[in-house]
Amino acid sequence: MPYTELIKNFNRTREYMREFFVFGFRSREEVGKKSARSYDDERRRVESWLGEYMQFRRMPDGKSVFLSIDSRASRHNPLFKAWKAKSFTDGDITLHFILLDILSSPEIKLTLNEITERIDGYLSAFEEPRTFDASTVRKKLSEYADEGIIIAEKRGRSMTYRRAEDVGEIDPAALAFFSETAPCGVIGSYLIDRKDKDGSVFTFKHHCITFAMDTEIVCGLFLAMREKRFVTIEVSGKRGERFTERDVVPLKILRGVQTGRQYLMAYVSRIKKIIAFRTDGIVSVEPGEICESFDEHRAAFASMKRHLWGASTRSRSGDELDRVEFTVRYEAWEKHIHQRLEREKRCGTVERIDEHHSRFSADVYDASELVPWIRTFICRITELHISDKLLEARFLEDIKAMYRLYGLGGDKE
Repeated sequence: MPYTELIKNFNRTREYMREFFVFGFRSREEVGKKSARSYDDERRRVESWLGEYMQFRRMPDGKSVFLSIDSRASRHNPLFKAWKAKSFTDGDITLHFILLDILSSPEIKLTLNEITERIDGYLSAFEEPRTFDASTVRKKLSEYADEGIIIAEKRGRSMTYRRAEDVGEIDPAALAFFSETAPCGVIGSYLIDRKDKDGSVFTFKHHCITFAMDTEIVCGLFLAMREKRFVTIEVSGKRGERFTERDVVPLKILRGVQTGRQYLMAYVSRIKKIIAFRTDGIVSVEPGEICESFDEHRAAFASMKRHLWGASTRSRSGDELDRVEFTVRYEAWEKHIHQRLEREKRCGTVERIDEHHSRFSADVYDASELVPWIRTFICRITELHISDKLLEARFLEDIKAMYRLYGLGGDKE
């Protein structure tokens, strides 16, 4: 079969794009453990869309391929290009343009038989005309009705079809912002393709672009949330193993402000708990039955969210929350330190003790999620208390190790 840049299933492409961009610097033998032909086909596909970002490097174990994208310099997410390469058959593309021409305006309303007759009229001019039976045309019209392109209306015993009203003019600035920040921003990217691509007024200091690869998964989850349904998800583990989780109730999509990673917060019936799944680890989403208790689970999560620092809902001490407190010292002219605590406190509280000291405190499910942030205040921290004593001891030991590394007296408390 000859190589083509068009794809039927996005999942394999998603895996390779993650290998090339997120992980990078892996040799041909390491990427996905797939056949050489599969690797070459996927690499060429990605290169056809993102060739200007593709780079190669010779490593001791072979040549590695990776994507190098400066997200600060990209006003438009280049990873969206992969979504615009879906394969289609000759029949698909022929029927698409004929249908949209027949139903060229919302005022034209036709039945299935009337549309089929007009299609035959279009194709009769060819020496070997292609034929479409009524069943094929009905399926295509139903597909477009589900997408909102066609409006299907009952007229007596017959169904009539008409073109949907065109969407009104959208503010180009709003469209540009949506496409780069919203979980399903690829929708905005499609609309931007019909306008001036260089018209964006936005430049992003922290431009997390990898969410583009999870668009299909996130869209499926949003649809299930809208209809309050259970879903069955297939998840890929850290070591590549896969498992299926059934009767999952999707509740919310969270995105990390530092990494841009997206998390599905969901109630898992099997364990009767709300936990997080990274969306880039979800392979597929299948909608299920209506969940009668959806609103109850959503309310329970809203209550939990008041104690979430990140996405972890697993307390190390059972059902009890972890308590975190620390005090920082600053000079009178360093008011920005207190302001930073206020700005970054999330679910915590900040108390100004005096003109030189402020105290942060929070009750959270997983205190370990705060540790990287707390470390940014090292050399200002005068007091620290964590209810998880093992975590507190490890934090203090890290400080002592740093003292020893720099020869500052590792025995100091």
